[in-house]
Amino acid sequence: MKNKKLKVLLIIEQCNPEWASVPLVGYCFYKHISQHVDTTLVTHARNKPALEKAHPDRDIIYIDESDFIKKYYVFAEKLSKIKGNIIWPIYHTLTYPVYGEFNNLVYKKVKGSILRGDYDIVHAITPMMPRYPVKAVKACRNTPFIIGPLNGGVPFPKGFQEVARKEFSDLNFLRAVGRFIIPGYRETYENADYILAGSTYTLNLIKDLFDIKNEKIELLYENGIQDSFLKGSENISERNNETDKKFNLIFVGRLVPYKGADMLIEAISRLGQSVRNNISLTVVGDGSERKVLEQQVRELNLGETITFAGWVEQQETIGYYSRSDVFCFPSVREFGGAVVMEAMANGLPCIVVNNGGIGEYVTEDTGFRIDPVSKEFVVQELAKCIERLFVDRTLRENMSRNAVQRAKGFSWSSKGDAIIGIYQKMLAARTRM
Repeated sequence: MKNKKLKVLLIIEQCNPEWASVPLVGYCFYKHISQHVDTTLVTHARNKPALEKAHPDRDIIYIDESDFIKKYYVFAEKLSKIKGNIIWPIYHTLTYPVYGEFNNLVYKKVKGSILRGDYDIVHAITPMMPRYPVKAVKACRNTPFIIGPLNGGVPFPKGFQEVARKEFSDLNFLRAVGRFIIPGYRETYENADYILAGSTYTLNLIKDLFDIKNEKIELLYENGIQDSFLKGSENISERNNETDKKFNLIFVGRLVPYKGADMLIEAISRLGQSVRNNISLTVVGDGSERKVLEQQVRELNLGETITFAGWVEQQETIGYYSRSDVFCFPSVREFGGAVVMEAMANGLPCIVVNNGGIGEYVTEDTGFRIDPVSKEFVVQELAKCIERLFVDRTLRENMSRNAVQRAKGFSWSSKGDAIIGIYQKMLAARTRM
């Protein structure tokens, strides 16, 4: 295989360079895998305008949806909302037929080419939640099939059941129901040659659900960072040596209950007056809780300390990171948490809650991980960690340097290299059989 450029079929339903979240992650995987191997991309037609603008010469198969599914999606989305907010367990359940049609159409389109042996690898990347089947695995009789990275299923901590109720977690039983009624669900995971998991929790979940052996599954965080986010050590020194500015904290994320911005605001209110007089917090993001959080700031008389920047484009967040000293992100149930990677890439020590993927990104050399014992415990520990970093400049600068070094391993170029290494390992194993 060393003298042959691998031919890989990538199934990435959500793949769009102009959108955020999963579509952008799917595109970044596609972009960096394509730099090493010959790819054919299968994706939804909704991504066509953006992909044709970026890659008019690429081998891309677009899957159109039926008129019925277009109308059904509008209907399902409306039913999934309460007071304008999406109830995600209901949304994922009701919109499954949208993915189901895509999955069936992909199988019809590529079944023949897979059976002919046109591809060395078939890799399904999105959706990234471990709840969807990939029918193409049925055609992969002689072609290695890989799925992932997958992430999700992380439960709410026991001490945060009030938050869980606000997020309608009681409806999460629908995920378990889907495992029994969705055609091809178990077959996808049991017949996959290799599975990538985006967090240790999800890795163990998949192993337990499908009795997957260690040699068939691997941890690979699904999120990555662009090189433009990585800062040099000279910028860190310059920032930490400034003595005439405030100590700037930053939160970046959707303003919804489980992200924990309210705990961060409460923690700041408990800091000693001498510390509070010399710090500021910028909250970057928007969401259903914004008015509640703004009211909390007013009640705690923190209007001079905390500002809300609202929602900004991803590239614009670089400016906010560069003007900050510490990243605070007390989300109690986070799957990917790409903002933590971005903050580390900009040399920010990170204070996070140790539940889900973000607790794996941050080490004791790059920040603090707070166990989600209870809301009160998290608030107390947030205040302690903030004050410690405020007082100890040496600790802060060491964590800054270590954060940048760790973030380099999360770059998209590094992830592309890792995926190619996995392909080669899979093919080598197949050759030995």
